[in-house]
Amino acid sequence: MPNIKTARLLPSFELSAILSPMPITSSAKKALRQNRTNRARNTKTREAYKKLVVRYRKLIAAKSMDEATKALPLVFKALDKAAKNKVIEKNKASRLKSRLSKLIKAN
Repeated sequence: MPNIKTARLLPSFELSAILSPMPITSSAKKALRQNRTNRARNTKTREAYKKLVVRYRKLIAAKSMDEATKALPLVFKALDKAAKNKVIEKNKASRLKSRLSKLIKAN
């Protein structure tokens, strides 16, 4: 993004192109629609697995192992879905699954 001094030197049509946040071409408009849709979907998936991980950790902290044992497959399912849809990396899902499994074994 040019600063104020260089913006004054640019022709008006170039300046409007730089300052315009909206897409102009039809393919760019479609890409923006896709980005919004995908971002919403990714956010929903990310929040789902994070919520389950936090709930699982709280169950472990509260020493309710029966409920934690039942919750673990749900957490794994959410992590696998997030990795499958490339919301998180496959290795991150694997690492989290490993760490969460260790928590239940340690307690």
